[in-house]
Amino acid sequence: MNHTAAGELRQKASSLSDYSVDSTSTFVNTPSTAPTPGSPVHHRTGYRRIASFNDQDTSYHGPDHSPKPSRSPQEHGLGIKNLNPLPSPSPSQLGFSSPDPSASAKPLLSPPFLQSRGEYKPVEGQIREENEEWDDDRADPYQPFVADSESENLRKQPTAATVQSFEPPGALLGISSTWSGLIQTSLAELWCKSKEKLYHGKGNWLAISVLVLSVYSTALSGLWLGVAIAEPRYGHGISPMGSMPPATASLLAAAIAKSIELSFVTVFVAFLGQVLSRRALVRKSKGITISEMSMRQWIMQPGTIITHWQAVRYAAWTFLGVIAMSGALVAMLYTTASESLVSPKLKMGDWDRRLLYGKVATIFANEVYIGQNCQTPISASVDVEYSGSTCTAIQHSGQSYHNYMQYLSNWTSDIAAGRGSNDLSKRPVPLAQLYDNTTVTGSWISIQNMTELSQQYSSSNYSRTVTNITMAMPHAGVFRAMRDPINNIMQPLDLEASLRSRSGDRGLGQYHVQASVPSPVTNVLCASMQKEELASMVYSEWPLGNGTAINVTGWPTGFDIPVYPSWLNSTPQVDDLFGFGEKYGRRPPVFPKLPVPYNTVLNTTGWFTDSIYLLATSPTGEYTMCSLRASLTTQCSTEYSAQISGGEMKARCEDAEDELAYGKWYHNATDGVIAKDWASVAAEWGRALSLNAGITDGAASNARLLSQLIPSGQELNPSLPSIAEVLAVLSGSTLLLSSSDSPFIHFWNYSTTVVTLEEPQYQAFHADLRFKDFASGPTQAWQNIFFVVLSLTFATNVFCLGFFLLHHGLVTDFIEPQNLFSLSLNSPPSQALDGACGSGPEGEQLVMTWHIKMDKQREHFYIENGEAPLRMKRRKTRTLDFEMDTSPTVNAYNKLSSRHSSLL
Repeated sequence: MNHTAAGELRQKASSLSDYSVDSTSTFVNTPSTAPTPGSPVHHRTGYRRIASFNDQDTSYHGPDHSPKPSRSPQEHGLGIKNLNPLPSPSPSQLGFSSPDPSASAKPLLSPPFLQSRGEYKPVEGQIREENEEWDDDRADPYQPFVADSESENLRKQPTAATVQSFEPPGALLGISSTWSGLIQTSLAELWCKSKEKLYHGKGNWLAISVLVLSVYSTALSGLWLGVAIAEPRYGHGISPMGSMPPATASLLAAAIAKSIELSFVTVFVAFLGQVLSRRALVRKSKGITISEMSMRQWIMQPGTIITHWQAVRYAAWTFLGVIAMSGALVAMLYTTASESLVSPKLKMGDWDRRLLYGKVATIFANEVYIGQNCQTPISASVDVEYSGSTCTAIQHSGQSYHNYMQYLSNWTSDIAAGRGSNDLSKRPVPLAQLYDNTTVTGSWISIQNMTELSQQYSSSNYSRTVTNITMAMPHAGVFRAMRDPINNIMQPLDLEASLRSRSGDRGLGQYHVQASVPSPVTNVLCASMQKEELASMVYSEWPLGNGTAINVTGWPTGFDIPVYPSWLNSTPQVDDLFGFGEKYGRRPPVFPKLPVPYNTVLNTTGWFTDSIYLLATSPTGEYTMCSLRASLTTQCSTEYSAQISGGEMKARCEDAEDELAYGKWYHNATDGVIAKDWASVAAEWGRALSLNAGITDGAASNARLLSQLIPSGQELNPSLPSIAEVLAVLSGSTLLLSSSDSPFIHFWNYSTTVVTLEEPQYQAFHADLRFKDFASGPTQAWQNIFFVVLSLTFATNVFCLGFFLLHHGLVTDFIEPQNLFSLSLNSPPSQALDGACGSGPEGEQLVMTWHIKMDKQREHFYIENGEAPLRMKRRKTRTLDFEMDTSPTVNAYNKLSSRHSSLL
């Protein structure tokens, strides 16, 4: 073989595809257009194949549909004789020994133009300078042998037996038999045969791994969605004192969410690879595009949605593109959605109606029980008779005066702000303090018009002032019931350590309850009276008293005061107002004397009395008598809120929308039944507040202030509280003490002979409860948008799991970078990507379709443009049939490629 022949082999049209093998196993020239011996076409090695042609002429129409001029019959062959000769390299210069027929079976090095892309040392005398570049107008003498890949019929590789039966084409090519053998050996070595199977069954470890991850991601994402919807509360389970600290719970939730996200990304990327690979293998499918191949990056690198928007705009609107875009959204936001909707956090729950329980130990207003439970170091063993009463008196005075001052302070603020009113509902509400850390707010109920009431009991010769005030306080027993372990309510103190360790904030743990229980009530009725009207109720004005001084140390013991059944003298003007006389079953009070101005005297005695009475003298010398009595009302419910800094308790009364008002649950309960035992508690309270100091003209400070608050007209003063309002506020502490440990119903449902239980008993009551503890679910309304993320994750996981279960195995994922690189490197070049080698595909190149095909005889896979290339039109030819056994790879390809195209 001369150098002219070698140069001719490097030309575009002088490839071996221009020849076919006839029945005599010789190379026959096929008419084609003579190429221009300019720059060679750079093909990848191994894709121009030897086809079988008959003796008839065959013409080829290229992509431009223009037939190439054919050679004359005299120009059959490669035209080697027409080439200018080049210096013929010796065998030693080509890197191998001189051919020996006896050694033809030994492996030989390929000549330079048949070598693969390995290191090649050129022939001596033809070495290029280091900085010299080849002229584009001439052929590269060191260009490896290239072949065209556009002819489908040239893809059949002869078997070894057939190749050995070929006569060396040296006669036609003008080369020796040794060179002909080298060509045949190199062609056989250039084809890429797939080493592994295309399809991996369901028993393959990769298929099992993907399926397990899909099941895990589906199950956990479904569980996470269910938790977010159910919003479970963890109570003591997640708390500093519970089984799991909050920090550990948050970390565990974050770890599980991250595992769901990672498994989802893995499964979804595998799903995309399977869908696109299977579609590329199906002959009748639309194939795949480069923009669709980039969907994998949307999931793994969501930022490419922005940086590679050119590809996104083509693929995002397809059905698979919408799924991939939603998958990218899920991959970006899943951990955020989990933190917002699933991760345990301090959260105020919704109102939950339930039965709560509290301990009952005694009847309402049990003076003895209150004294026995008063906290004092002077026990009954030290002071048998007065230990309890002394402690109770101090407790009354301390709490009452504290409430009193707070109430007066609110009045001062309202007056300064100009908010004074003669409407009782708009005046300052009663206040109290419970256990030093709970603010108690009472409520004015059964409000009566003072003007109308005053005029009703006035006469033509005396204008009477009447004030009727009724104050309700919340049931104090609710306070202890909320802290009873039986109700399992998370206390603010239980969360304090967690709050300080996580955020440094304090006071965020809290709960609220509204209990359907009766509320204790104080009624204060005050009326101005003339001296003549009081004569029958003041002992010093009786004939027996004769105006003499009263021995205060013994009053009323030793004084000749009629006892029952005497109803004492009648006072027609006020008997109906205060309910005195046999008609009402109540005796009027008896005061020791008429107090001097700025003083008050108290009556706390009487036969079966249910009230206490106070007589006060104003600075102008006018007298006012007030009655105080207590009862239980069914028109209210008790509201209580607690947090680490303290609590608030409130009586919610006379509210038509209050579903938990006690009377709405107990329709037969009698409202306003007088609690006679309260009179004994009030007696101690009155003495502790020096309300009887007027018996000695003591001019106590409290009495002085009360006398100054006596109304001067028949309506409330907008700038001052009335004496009735103040007395009600002062007595509020007695209601709280009386209701502690008392029943949560309106009557004593235990033995009537026992007023104190040896062991407190639980009693149920209806309540609405909401509390702050660690729970799942959104804390803000806008966080509900993350339900979309959790729902999409679960739905996509279910879809992917169904896909993997339906297909029972995996095909090679050709979208994976390493697989796509290998496939592309072993595929023929395509003019469809002209100009994309330097900067990548763009524009219409992103939407050109591609198919993965297989050379079945060589079990070689390659990718080519989906547009059907123009094939050589040929007449009937005689070809050589090579019998080959069908391999599992070919069978898998045949099965996959023959399927119908799916929606994906």
